[in-house]
Amino acid sequence: MPDPTSDPRLLNTSAPLRRVSKGALIGGVCGGLARWLGWDPTLTRFLYVVATVASIGFPGILTYLVLWFIMPSD
Repeated sequence: MPDPTSDPRLLNTSAPLRRVSKGALIGGVCGGLARWLGWDPTLTRFLYVVATVASIGFPGILTYLVLWFIMPSD
């Protein structure tokens, strides 16, 4: 069986999922998601707001609050 660490596609090189404290607008959740995904924080915030409005608010707000509680801060 080949060594899994020899295949660079199997190594996790992304930053850990954490809330940001520097540049956070509310709780740092969208900034942390943006850093983890490698996206622009403004785009991530915009998409999150659009998804929250499209879901009539409550699921998006609840999800944000849960992520704010469970994501560690950097």
